[in-house]
Amino acid sequence: MKNEIYTQLAEKAVEMKKFSQCAYSNFHVGAALLAKDGTVFTGCNIESSSYSLTICAERVAIFKAISEGVKEFDAIAISSDYEGFCSPCGSCRQIISDLCGSIDIILVNNKNETKIYNTADMLPYAFGDDVLNS
Repeated sequence: MKNEIYTQLAEKAVEMKKFSQCAYSNFHVGAALLAKDGTVFTGCNIESSSYSLTICAERVAIFKAISEGVKEFDAIAISSDYEGFCSPCGSCRQIISDLCGSIDIILVNNKNETKIYNTADMLPYAFGDDVLNS
């Protein structure tokens, strides 16, 4: 069951790459975030000529979910055109840790192969609530 759901999530992340706006990097990224209630929130990277205003696909999906009141998640799939497995950038790793907690992170390469990690694998010494609330 989990494998089937993750396969569908990966396919949705691949599909989202077509909406990517990446005129500067030409690096298409799509993401699909699975909420605990089964809802899927999608995102793609959106670039600006002012690079610091660019937003990654992962954060688009997470912020869409949060803005609609959803705050509990199981997994996120991230797809790019890279032949290897493109992991989330540092900013996205921190956002995943802060806003999604311990979830599975499914990386999808350009051959639609997948690798699955957990938040702690991607950000093993995360700065978070435990530090701020001590």
